[in-house]
Amino acid sequence: MNMTSRMNILLLGAATILTAGSASAGSFGLREQSALGQGQAFAGAAAGQAGIGSMYWNPATMAAFEGFQVEADISGIFPYSDITPTSGTAPALLLLGGTGSTGDMGMDAVLPAGYASYQITPDVWIGLGFNAPFGLKTKNPFNYSGQIYARTSEVVSYDINPTIAWKVNDWLAIGGGIEAMYFETRLTQAMSPFPNAPSAELQGDSWGVGFNLGFTLTPMEGTVIGVGYRSQIKQSLDGTLDLGAMMAPLPAGSYPVTTDITLPDQITVGLSQKITDQLTLNAGFEWTHWSVFDEFPVYGTAGFTKGMQLTDLPFEYDDGYYVSVGLEYAWNEKFTVRGGLGYEWSPISVTNRDLRLPDSDRIHAAVGGTYNWNDKLSLDLAYEHIFTTGDTNIQIDANNPHYAGLAFFGDVDAHVDIVSASLRYRF
Repeated sequence: MNMTSRMNILLLGAATILTAGSASAGSFGLREQSALGQGQAFAGAAAGQAGIGSMYWNPATMAAFEGFQVEADISGIFPYSDITPTSGTAPALLLLGGTGSTGDMGMDAVLPAGYASYQITPDVWIGLGFNAPFGLKTKNPFNYSGQIYARTSEVVSYDINPTIAWKVNDWLAIGGGIEAMYFETRLTQAMSPFPNAPSAELQGDSWGVGFNLGFTLTPMEGTVIGVGYRSQIKQSLDGTLDLGAMMAPLPAGSYPVTTDITLPDQITVGLSQKITDQLTLNAGFEWTHWSVFDEFPVYGTAGFTKGMQLTDLPFEYDDGYYVSVGLEYAWNEKFTVRGGLGYEWSPISVTNRDLRLPDSDRIHAAVGGTYNWNDKLSLDLAYEHIFTTGDTNIQIDANNPHYAGLAFFGDVDAHVDIVSASLRYRF
């Protein structure tokens, strides 16, 4: 196959990947970017242990995969989250909205990802990734005690990421890429605690640009250390604030608005160590700079509201951390099994938790496997269960940035199941 034919296939694969992006994603920060990596809780992903999907965390990992390879991943995300109001909630909210729970407010979702990697010389690779790095979809009951804090919450993102990698020598590879990310959000909440209260809806979208960098070190045969960085992306969202009733000094109506938000940068470290020819130990560490996701004022852009702050988006997140360890065992030439455990320190705690995303610290437990049909085609399957841990309560009072004058306290029961699959083809 000549280079022109291979590049045509690369472009066709990229187009196929992009058409998969119509599905929404679940949860706000999404790590589910590789079925192979998910099978061991993403341990060693930055060191190449997520296959060519490792380029999401570290573009230098492409240098470990010869020739021309493509991969398509799909994950089914099945979250469960139920909030029950407790003592401390304002009596007015309990009187008007009742004491019942929200029921399952998490929305099932499908998350696509895809990658292509092509070795153009013995030392240089080019690649293309398509991902949804951020997403959220929750829906609370229309009439319930916490409706002034949340009804519907949606975040959708699509990221196109061309990359390049250079194998400097036998022990060092470096890589980098450019990200073009589309980001869209829609948030609704009741304008009063009364039953059937009209909603306020804030929605907007934009494109932003960022970059990613990384390197891998191979100090000895069987040992790989990888470090990857994904940059902050600033999004200037334009949209509307739709008011179903008067919100002084604004009458009911639709108002064009804008706000600037900063999506966090991230550093990922991976280690892969061969124990035997069949057994590999992997480990990972991840830091996400969620503290840049602080408070964002929303301004009017037309008429008498031009330049006026109409509302704000208060988050005040902390930084997030994740550690994981995994094992991979090559059973035979056809079949490989893997498993992993991870622990995540969430940027959301009782001090800033709200009813849109009642996240908390989590334990990740994953298993997976790869079946090689032949030396070209492989199928990866993975399952992960996420357990919440620590203090999962909601405490919206004067100390919480989301407080709107009436306290809401609640208990949260939550978990997530994720099933992923991918097909990989090596030309």
